Amino acid sequence: MKKNACFLLACAMLASGADYPGRSWEAHSRAGWNETLLKATREYMASQKTAAAMIVQSGKVVDQWGDVSLKIPPRSVRKSFLNALYGIHVAEGHIDLGKTLAQLGIDDNAPALTEIEKQATVLDLLRARSGVYHLVPRETPYMKGNRPPRGSQYPGAYHYYNNWDFNVLGAIFEKAAKATIFEEFDRRIARPIGMEDFVAADGFYESGPESIHRQYMFRVSARDMARFGYLYLRKGRWNDRQVVPEEWVIRSTTPYSAVPSSNGMPFVGYGLLWWTADWGYSALGADGHFIAVVPAKDLVIVHRVMYDPPREDVVPYRIVDTMIRMVIAAAPSR
Repeated sequence: MKKNACFLLACAMLASGADYPGRSWEAHSRAGWNETLLKATREYMASQKTAAAMIVQSGKVVDQWGDVSLKIPPRSVRKSFLNALYGIHVAEGHIDLGKTLAQLGIDDNAPALTEIEKQATVLDLLRARSGVYHLVPRETPYMKGNRPPRGSQYPGAYHYYNNWDFNVLGAIFEKAAKATIFEEFDRRIARPIGMEDFVAADGFYESGPESIHRQYMFRVSARDMARFGYLYLRKGRWNDRQVVPEEWVIRSTTPYSAVPSSNGMPFVGYGLLWWTADWGYSALGADGHFIAVVPAKDLVIVHRVMYDPPREDVVPYRIVDTMIRMVIAAAPSR
């Protein structure tokens, strides 16, 4: 039976044309890579406050530096983690994307939501188009300074990257799943794809007086983030198991909103809790956390900073985007 199981697994991997890491990542041979450009990438990033970085092609590590096992809060990368859980639970019928905030009984502290704001749907929140501009704890200065006035937009009409939307998605999810985000992420994502470091206890919440809806935060390593990016590169499949529905991965990484170039960000669009760029798509966290997925080159690129008080190291978005483009230039075609 064991031989048959192994044979079937090998056939599934061959059929998909994909290699997957085992219990730990293996090194890439670098065959076809431009070593000069790869070295130039390292040299370009040497002066930056990078905590860890990984370059993965076809399931193997081309290069890495820093402590890839160190668990650091990845800031807003958390939203792409939640996206995966939504994909699973929507497919299982536990969450209806068409439900409104009113139907779900969602409100907030004073000033409470208006009846118009309560018409925002779960899908509006996933697209960052709720039209609800309630105060929220721990916003970045950029987000706070660019938040539209309350009542200025109808639900679904306008894209604004809004932590209120994302925090409420967390509350909606936990009620539907009857479990915490962290328990479900461990059970439905981390264990099936073999994350080496993450456990449910690595999740924590942040709250403040501005809103009753908490932020769900993670501590996660670079090498586990690389696995998550690879899961999406493989359209939600891991070996012989469809962990996240393929249709959901495609839908989530398709841009629904154009994003004007601002704040040094290299992105041109926003899907469902994923950013899109001309080179692919990305999970993004404040001040230098990235999981970049580049399908054309079969690449996943992870970048981490120690943005964790008392250290608040920052690597600007434009620097990480340049790093990504240098890696793409160095990489062979699939």
